Amino acid sequence: MSALLVCGIVVLAGCGSMPVTGDVKAVDASQPGDSQVQVYAVAPREGAPPSEIVDGFLESMTSDDPAFATTRKYLSAAARNTWKPSGGITVLAQAPHRSGPLLHDEGNRANRARETTYTLTGEKVAAVDAQSSYRPLAPADYSQTLHLVQEKGAEGKQEWRIDVVPDGLLLGQSDFKRLYRSVNKYYFATGRTNGRLTLVADPVHVRNRTDPVTRMDTAAQTVRTLLAGPSNWLRPVVDSRFPAGTTLRKDVIALAPDDQNVLKVRLNRKADTADRSACRMMAAQVLFTLRDLTSARVERVELEGSKGQLCALDADDGPEFSADHGSDGDDSQYFINEKGQVERIPGATDGTGTPEPVTGPLGAGAVPMGAVGVARDEQRAAAVSADGHHLYVSSLETEGELADPLVSSKGKKAADRLSSPSWDGRGDLWVADRDPAGSALLRLTGGAGEAQEVRVPGLDGARIEELRLSADGVRIALLLRKDGRTTLNIGRVERRGSAVVPEVSVEDLRQAAPQLTDVTSISWSGRSRLVVVGKEEGGVQQVRYVQADGSTSASGSLPGVNQVQSVAAADDELLPLMAETASDGIVKLSPGDNWQTVLKQGTSLVYPG
Repeated sequence: MSALLVCGIVVLAGCGSMPVTGDVKAVDASQPGDSQVQVYAVAPREGAPPSEIVDGFLESMTSDDPAFATTRKYLSAAARNTWKPSGGITVLAQAPHRSGPLLHDEGNRANRARETTYTLTGEKVAAVDAQSSYRPLAPADYSQTLHLVQEKGAEGKQEWRIDVVPDGLLLGQSDFKRLYRSVNKYYFATGRTNGRLTLVADPVHVRNRTDPVTRMDTAAQTVRTLLAGPSNWLRPVVDSRFPAGTTLRKDVIALAPDDQNVLKVRLNRKADTADRSACRMMAAQVLFTLRDLTSARVERVELEGSKGQLCALDADDGPEFSADHGSDGDDSQYFINEKGQVERIPGATDGTGTPEPVTGPLGAGAVPMGAVGVARDEQRAAAVSADGHHLYVSSLETEGELADPLVSSKGKKAADRLSSPSWDGRGDLWVADRDPAGSALLRLTGGAGEAQEVRVPGLDGARIEELRLSADGVRIALLLRKDGRTTLNIGRVERRGSAVVPEVSVEDLRQAAPQLTDVTSISWSGRSRLVVVGKEEGGVQQVRYVQADGSTSASGSLPGVNQVQSVAAADDELLPLMAETASDGIVKLSPGDNWQTVLKQGTSLVYPG
């Protein structure tokens, strides 16, 4: 493949000026590289053969070509005007392979000289739609043809150009990770969580640095997608407070806080219709969306309409619209000791507190327990008996006798009975009954009363092995077992009907880590990320971070640890990641550190949730 992309500039964060010495080196567009490497496209040379036109077009798509102006020079006059690079992204495991040419009209030499076709192949692993939403795919063969014709060039000579091309971009995985980054935009969950508004993360992928089409920087691109509304997948369970039709002013292509850390966002006249309460909620959406994007902390967001400032929101007021309702305590860790009693490790900021039995019957151990789940307010806990038969709920604040079980399974084996329980941010308790004769996903409103079965369309014969609810209560992570494999799926929790007795279902299941064919443990880690234990086909066990949309980043892999049986992470990403291992007991991983042993004995370690 010819080296048509000839210039790479490495921009070093923190440098005050552009380097003026040193060598200029060619950059292979398909090699993994730092996101700060900027690649420029080169127009097709005069008289280039068809193969070079195809290669140049593919390479040019991986560049930072403004408006894709140079990229379009590889297209015919008609295709140049109709091709839409913003029509989505197809992501292949490697850069596309070009083969051909395929000859046309073998009986007519004149036609063969004027047109030809090449085939692009590869392994498709993901797609990004026009809403910038990422979706991983089970690896599958990809094949697409590019048709080329000869047409008159600027000098009147016949030049090969591509005249049939699909919309969107075709990128290898390494180029995609170099050019795009995952960001969270935020919308309000429909209804309220314990009387509070809840912001839900909606992950999208935007261009690093400047987007070739819009010429916007990363922050402006992100706000643009925020104003466009939630992704189709999340839309049924969230709302935006921005009035319909609200956009950034046409001249806004960059967003950054000023020297007072105030971020001013100028909106079109559609935003003028929002009242003060709605405007503050709009500002909260911007604040949470941009807080991880700008190098300086945003202390205040000011929204401006067509007639000046609409409203403002200080960062200190952000908790009013908290995106993740964690516990009101210190996010202690909980586990089950060798006697089947529930214990607590206080002061979880470093995971080194001294374990102590919890208050109440679960700490006394009248019934040995095998799994525990603690409500996010840390006032109650649910525990499954060691044999998996029964689910109990008990106070963690007062002593007393253990109440009767709220759920019982009739499964004949422990593995066919109740899963570990999980609490959502609304205070509801969830558990799966794995009985082959009547498996079901169950929910107990407020962690009490009679369990209600939750519909899960799309299971297609799979059985729920484990589950974890997100803090926002609108997403559920499920480990589904089918045909000898256990995979990670994310579902959308929909509530219909009355607020008192809603009809709840889990809709639109999406496989979140299709490359992992055997997942053994999951835990939410922050607003839109999970930590996953699993194996690839024929591979060894690994612990990695996976975004809720199924994407991974360079920081997704974690230091190795042996024989992990389960993992536990907190809503606060700064708290240690915990793991139960067969060889070293319970271990913890603090940010920037290595795994360290916390307890030699103990199982089912969890954070609240």
